[in-house]
Amino acid sequence: MDSLNRMATELVDEAIDFADELTIDVHALSGDAAVLDFGVDVPGAVEAGMVLAEIQTAGLATVQSTMDTVAGAPLTHVELSTDHPALALLCSQKGGWELSADGFEGLGSGPARALVAEEEAFQRIGYREEADFAVLAVETDQLPDEAVAAQVAERTGVPETGVFLPAFSTASVTGSVAAAARAAELAVFRLAELGFDPVSVLSANARAPVAPVAGDEATAMARTTDALAYGGEVHLTVDESFDRFEEVASVAGAEYGEPLAAVFEDADWDFADLPVGLFGPAQVTIDVVGGETHVVGETREDVLAESFGL
Repeated sequence: MDSLNRMATELVDEAIDFADELTIDVHALSGDAAVLDFGVDVPGAVEAGMVLAEIQTAGLATVQSTMDTVAGAPLTHVELSTDHPALALLCSQKGGWELSADGFEGLGSGPARALVAEEEAFQRIGYREEADFAVLAVETDQLPDEAVAAQVAERTGVPETGVFLPAFSTASVTGSVAAAARAAELAVFRLAELGFDPVSVLSANARAPVAPVAGDEATAMARTTDALAYGGEVHLTVDESFDRFEEVASVAGAEYGEPLAAVFEDADWDFADLPVGLFGPAQVTIDVVGGETHVVGETREDVLAESFGL
């Protein structure tokens, strides 16, 4: 298997070739790093969001859209499946790189994180890579600039000419789609946090509704989290049992039962003050090979309807 960054770079190259069809803009920075605007100064699109999710998972996941209803209203849903959950979801898709440079703030996800490999997930999985390219998707409300590209190049050991920065805002079509594609990642990360070996997760399949695009980043963050915490459904296949499977699903449905904007406001938007279990999918089925099947959590269409304004 090629490195995660090599596989993601091939997808980035395709996105650049089909930029018009995806309705994305491509900008070359002075150091020749490339910024791909998936939804910052452009509104974003469903197809762009699915391509972005493929880039974030380094091509190790299949991402597609489907239609279903929430509280009787037809809505787009995103489905994601992977047979490489540890690599695709934790070593690549997870947002774990907080970017701050000359007034710029953003959250980085994607395989460039594996070139730094400082997060605990990389130690658990035993994965780190070296590459000539670095692909870091950046969730932000402003496009990354030269200072950001230089910081990424320095931390990854990659020349700026090999740095690719797909960027998107939470409050964009792309942002809503990319968020909906994260249900499986949240489940596997939660398992890892509880002490389960993520390498023992053999496959992950998930879907979640695409939240209506909000008018500001804070509301968008709440809505997209609602989409996962109250509407995300995940099926995992694992090769060993565990006594804490019941803690994998979001506790949001049981503990709050209301759109998370109110919960976030009560916590002053300081996520460190919120229960860790909140950031998980609504319902998870876990199949133990040769063992039991566990079903935990529940979806809450009533809460989604209130959050989405249906």
